[in-house]
Amino acid sequence: MFSRISLTAMSRSTRTRLLSVGALAAGILFFWVARQIRPASAAPAAPQTGADLTEAVVRLIRADYVEEPNAKSTMEGGFRGMIGSLDVLSSYLDKDAALKRADAALPGYLDIGLILYKRPSTFPLVVGVVDGSPAEKAGLKPGDVVSALDDASTILPGLSEIRLALKSVEAKPVKVRIIRDNETKEISAPRGRVYSEAYAFSEQAGTSGVLSLAHLHPPLVDELKAALPPRLAGKTLPLVLDLRFAFEGDNEEARRFVNLFVRSATAGQFEKKDGVKEAMACLDPAPFESLPLVLWVSQATMGPAEIAAACLRELRGAKAVGTLTPGLTSRQEVFPLPGGDALLLTTAVFTTVSGAKVWSKGIPPDVKVEAPASDRKAYLEKTAGLLARRP
Repeated sequence: MFSRISLTAMSRSTRTRLLSVGALAAGILFFWVARQIRPASAAPAAPQTGADLTEAVVRLIRADYVEEPNAKSTMEGGFRGMIGSLDVLSSYLDKDAALKRADAALPGYLDIGLILYKRPSTFPLVVGVVDGSPAEKAGLKPGDVVSALDDASTILPGLSEIRLALKSVEAKPVKVRIIRDNETKEISAPRGRVYSEAYAFSEQAGTSGVLSLAHLHPPLVDELKAALPPRLAGKTLPLVLDLRFAFEGDNEEARRFVNLFVRSATAGQFEKKDGVKEAMACLDPAPFESLPLVLWVSQATMGPAEIAAACLRELRGAKAVGTLTPGLTSRQEVFPLPGGDALLLTTAVFTTVSGAKVWSKGIPPDVKVEAPASDRKAYLEKTAGLLARRP
């Protein structure tokens, strides 16, 4: 079961205070370490304030830590811990990660195909592996715990930062250290093209077909608008939307995808600090508005795919088959820092038209599948049982 992560959607003034406090704390820490503050034989008794606690910790490190602390890495670690404790997706990005995230070509970067989930201050868990990906070929499996990437610990970085670390324009391998069956292993996975196509459509008895999405990046919806009409012409049985491994994408493409099946001025909402809501409008004609839908979801159904599933479940009455999704339905913004680093902060979270929050709660299935997400046969059997009960 996924943890219930508190909503983090801060106003500009709150963000300013956070950055000011963080910068002040980091500055104090840097000053004390760099100037080699006088060691103390014992920690001050019962610190009463944040400053007292910081001083106590720094003095102990300075006095008793086996090596001379590196001020820069200590500050970055402190920032990562602070930002990473906010929620799953908020992250401290170093200069390289910030530049990478700003690159419009990021969806086309080479990757290994690991689908990860992590809670703050824990190692990420492999919840899925893209079929045919370098990660699968290298032997990585769902259930593996990733403790390091290229010898860098994964416990402090946020999920967004870890995802960026796996992507590169260079076809160089990633050394993945995992914990499996209480044993530590190192597996080298070469980066490569993870997806051969954005979607796949297959015929399936008793349905109008199964549409499997690899991701929700553009130009997915444009491709679907061109390809689906002839395939679905005249069909009235439910269409299965397979979102089991759709863990990447952007919110705008999710909106456009929903608009294929729903036309509404308010298909959902993004809620900001203090309850301010911004409607997600789907105003274009919806070519498949009358087609019944079934959703396949899993722990690897994340972010934009969850937004799409939540909208279609509420507005179209689509039933969800699978397992509870992680609830990563939010909007992140990048706030540059001096020197090129940046903060990636959650500034809004998605709610359905009825006001239900999917963020941190996920989408519970209407029909639960006990088998692994990769077991297509199990999903088909549960879907067949669901449709057999359909009036």
